[in-house]
Amino acid sequence: MRITRFLLGRLGALLGLLLMLSLLLFVLQEISGADPVDATMQRASEEAKAAKRAELGLDDPAIARYVRYVGDLVQLDFGTSFRTKHAVVTDIATYLPQTVELVVVAILLTLALALLFSVSSVLRWPGSSVFRTVLFVGSTAPTFVLGIFGLLLFYQELHWLPGAGSLSDPDAVPDGTGFMFTHAVTHLDPGLAWDVLSHMLMPATALAIGPALAIGRVLRSSIETTLDSDFVRTARAKGLTEWDVLLRHVLRNSANGALSMTGLYMASMFAGVLVIESVFSRTGLGSYLGQSLGASDFPAVAGVTFVLAAIYIVINTVVDILQGVADPRIAV
Repeated sequence: MRITRFLLGRLGALLGLLLMLSLLLFVLQEISGADPVDATMQRASEEAKAAKRAELGLDDPAIARYVRYVGDLVQLDFGTSFRTKHAVVTDIATYLPQTVELVVVAILLTLALALLFSVSSVLRWPGSSVFRTVLFVGSTAPTFVLGIFGLLLFYQELHWLPGAGSLSDPDAVPDGTGFMFTHAVTHLDPGLAWDVLSHMLMPATALAIGPALAIGRVLRSSIETTLDSDFVRTARAKGLTEWDVLLRHVLRNSANGALSMTGLYMASMFAGVLVIESVFSRTGLGSYLGQSLGASDFPAVAGVTFVLAAIYIVINTVVDILQGVADPRIAV
């Protein structure tokens, strides 16, 4: 019963936050003075514009407009972009897949770096102090600074990785859902897969370094605590090596806190990715948002803001619920 109340409470909070977000966007739209009729009927007469406003209900009271606005959001109707003249949801569907793939790669790199940081620290591998120092220094720099440093070193000086874009040949974008790396893997095209992945490595690493250090510290602390447990002493007494003890017994009993933090950082990466996409000139939501801001395209800006904020809220809610299910003491 307590778990049920906990779930209902978290879902209620999720809906409340989404409603607050919709109200904020509606108020910003009112303040901005964005007029879809003026934007789409620039050469029409004032009489035609007035008729169109009446048809769209733009002269209705604010409460009625807000209720209609929420209804449109529920249907993923963000209006029409002033700049592209397309439905905003169509534009987002075009650009979102590349952003999602970049975040997924960044999360995988985060987990790999965090695991390497924690395990190398606990087992005191040779050279681990150098790796930890590099990770710590990198985590102190803003994400866009790391991106620029990566461009200068790995693209301009060493020529190891491509510096901009999502593909070497922008005209060779494969047909499909927009998930280019997924398309390459499922169609067994290693050349395309490496081309897409090589363009993601630098921006994904820039996104991953800061979260990797934070998650790695939590995992290291948990591993050190677990190593002092009675069942670990028993495993050692049976003659298992330190590596076997770590893999078979310690890691799975130490991962909960780190995984919870990973969920939270994954949500926040969808905000940081907007900046890093601009640094690397990637065709994701970051470039779409930047162009929309420059053109005062409020429907597009509001649509991207709502989608990213909703992703952040939903991921945090899911992490919260999973923590409560895993540990009923949290479900209060």
